[in-house]
Amino acid sequence: MKKYKKKYLQVAIDSPAAAGAGTQAKLISKYYKLLYLDSGKIYRLLAYLKIKNPKKFNYSFISKKMNKLKISDLQNKKLLSDDVGVMASVIAKDIKIRKLAHTFQMECAYNPPKKYKGSVIDGRDITYNIMPEADFKFFITASAKTRALRRFKELKGLNKNISFKEVLKSIKKRDKSDYNRKVSPLKRTKDQSLISSENESKRSCFLKIKKIMDRKIKN
Repeated sequence: MKKYKKKYLQVAIDSPAAAGAGTQAKLISKYYKLLYLDSGKIYRLLAYLKIKNPKKFNYSFISKKMNKLKISDLQNKKLLSDDVGVMASVIAKDIKIRKLAHTFQMECAYNPPKKYKGSVIDGRDITYNIMPEADFKFFITASAKTRALRRFKELKGLNKNISFKEVLKSIKKRDKSDYNRKVSPLKRTKDQSLISSENESKRSCFLKIKKIMDRKIKN
């Protein structure tokens, strides 16, 4: 297995679904000029491919897709559907698939393109598994109802015919799966800075993160 040496600024974020981690990671990426990877989108892409190509979906198929994967491939709005999210949570439990995804995540974390000053990655196991040496580790969270409402509005904006009750049920199901899976579960660790996005605007949440980062960077 390839060994990675930390040479750039690293920001690791873990969070449950729809807590706002992606939004904050994008703001961090833009402000500090860091490469941004939404690691959850990797599993969403694979879930989408499994739904679309159930007969072709095997480890060989996955390996070929991962070898050609680019961050731009993860921008497809179809990856945001509720069905894809539930399937992604199931796929993420597969150890072989996680190993295939791991290599791509590590390359983004430790070898970002030269135009970037480092990388920021969000997911479920980034702070302790992918970037254990990260300069900054955050755990962003909010209540299940708040997160479900955000996802509900997002899906409505995509003209998805789904009820809030269904989205809330899905969020709770995702939480149970993410926190309880045996392989790389979502969890709180002592070295994470806890950021609550409950009743917070995107900007106020970012300013909390920025304050923590600037304090250390300037010192």
